[in-house]
Amino acid sequence: MLKKAIMVIVPVAAAFALCLFFALDTGNMGPGTGRGASTATLLRQVQSLSQLVTVKYVLQKVVDVRDSKFYGDNHLLLVAEGIVKAGINLGNLQPGDLEVSDKKITITLPHPAITDAYLDDAHTEVLERTTGLLRAFDKDLEQNTRAQAVEELRTLALDNGILKEAQDRAQAQVEGLLHQIGFTEVEVRKR
Repeated sequence: MLKKAIMVIVPVAAAFALCLFFALDTGNMGPGTGRGASTATLLRQVQSLSQLVTVKYVLQKVVDVRDSKFYGDNHLLLVAEGIVKAGINLGNLQPGDLEVSDKKITITLPHPAITDAYLDDAHTEVLERTTGLLRAFDKDLEQNTRAQAVEELRTLALDNGILKEAQDRAQAQVEGLLHQIGFTEVEVRKR
C-alpha cells in the first residue's frame, strides 16, 4: 500500500545551485562572460554533487513468511513500513551531457534510480511469530523477512511509478536552479 509520496528537498539542490553559481562567477565560464563557457569545469562541479534525491515514498506492506516442513512450521507475520527514495546520480553525467553557450544551457540528465530503500523500525512490527512444536527456533527468520520486506517495498515503489516521478521532479528542479543562477534559456533532456 502506498501510504504517501512526498518530494524531498535535500541540501543537494542548494549545493547544486551554489556550485553552479561559484563556477559561473569565477570568470572562467558562464552567462555573460563573453569568453565562452568551460563545460568541463561546469561538468566537474555538477558531478561532484553526486545524488539528487527528488522523491521519497513511505510504503506499508504485510509480509507473511511460512517455513513448512513435514514436522512443523515456523511462521512470521510482519507489518513493514519502509522508505524508498529515488533520484538521479549527477556523478554519471558525461561530457556530452552538458552544453553551455552564453546564457543558454542544455543538460541531459542520467536515468533515475532508487537511491535508498530501508525499513522504518519504529513503524515495523511483528504481529505473529510461531515455531512448530518439533521445530527449532529460527533466529534468522525475522531478519530474512525484513530483508524480503525491503525488496517487496522497492518493487512496490517501482510499480507505483517512483522512477518516472523522480525523473520529472529532477528535471523541474534542475531547470529551475539553472534559471535562478542566470541562464535565460534552459533545456533539460532525459537520456
